[in-house]
Amino acid sequence: MSTLTHPGDALSKRQKLVYIVVLGLLTALAPFTIDLYLPAFPILQADLRVSAAAVQLTLAATTIGFAAGQLVVGPLSDKLGRRLPLIVATAIHVLASIGAALSTDVTMLGVFRVLQGIGAAGGGVVAMAMVRDLFSGYPLVRMMSRLALVNGMAPIVAPLIGSQLLSFMSWPGIFWLLSGYGLLVLVAAVFLIVETLPPELRKSQTSMLSRYRVLFSDRIFVGMLLLGGLNFAGLFSYLSASPFVFQGIYGLSPQQYGLLFALNSIAVVIGVQVSARVVRRVGPQWVIAVATAVQFSMAVLIVVFDRIGLGFFGTLIPLWFYILATGFIFPCVQVIALANHGARAGTAASLLGAATFGLAGVISPLVGAWGTSTATPMGAIMAACIGLGILTLWLVVQPKKVPPL
Repeated sequence: MSTLTHPGDALSKRQKLVYIVVLGLLTALAPFTIDLYLPAFPILQADLRVSAAAVQLTLAATTIGFAAGQLVVGPLSDKLGRRLPLIVATAIHVLASIGAALSTDVTMLGVFRVLQGIGAAGGGVVAMAMVRDLFSGYPLVRMMSRLALVNGMAPIVAPLIGSQLLSFMSWPGIFWLLSGYGLLVLVAAVFLIVETLPPELRKSQTSMLSRYRVLFSDRIFVGMLLLGGLNFAGLFSYLSASPFVFQGIYGLSPQQYGLLFALNSIAVVIGVQVSARVVRRVGPQWVIAVATAVQFSMAVLIVVFDRIGLGFFGTLIPLWFYILATGFIFPCVQVIALANHGARAGTAASLLGAATFGLAGVISPLVGAWGTSTATPMGAIMAACIGLGILTLWLVVQPKKVPPL
């Protein structure tokens, strides 16, 4: 036992695989909840007789609920253990999905989307905390990247499933499917997840206020909090605008949009996996530095190409490379943020998730308010988010001062 540097070192390859798959299903619940109904945006707009901005607000409502839910679930998981908060939150998700399927107007749908986000928060924050319970250092990087690979399949599969469902059922069917997926996750949480935070470690936990004080006094953690949120806000601007840009402007069908979304999501998976290998030789902060520069350049190109009329491929090609760079950033932000906070992993993960989805929920509706008749608003807001992220990296985090893993 003395040779073990962290509990996860004692797991066999088969046990690690089980954790990767089950925890991947848990973390995938949130993106699946977000992405499954994206192809239905134009249909929802016509069916509920509302504006594009109103439909986008239902997406923002989900992310805000997810952010708020993590602020509750994360600290509770540090005090009560990982399993109980996870099970309760996932049960809320199942009930909220049923409510969304039965919604008759956009306000009712928005309320249940908030509750869906709160429920999905359990899977996201607890899975990240459990990985941090089990691993540290480079094994933590590897597990985060493998988890992200499983998680990364959700954005690829979800729009494809959603677009196919729309070919033979109306949009409520998507939410019935989400309730079934939530139930599957709930069963996995009850029967396959083993508690990773022993009672003696829960008893040693300080108050929530003390944990927040420690985290917010860490300049690097605060920088990663802001950077992670701005990175996801830029990606979320694409998520909220792309159904209208590619279906409304470029004339793609819901099925074609699903295939395009899958192509773009593959870029995230590639970025995550390559990033996990690069950080063995290069510090994760330097990976972030290069990736954010690529993102900013690609976002500017989307605006320039749209202004000069290059059309579909003028938007698609720089967008793909922007999303590729986003994948490089995801595991690096998580690893740097959690590296020095194993004792308060649940609270740290909850703040990271809340900032990520909270900023996305606030910023992404700006695309709808600006307009979706061109690709320029989407590209401009993406550039603004990453521009602020670059400033955060160099002025707050200060890459040279980040300690090695």
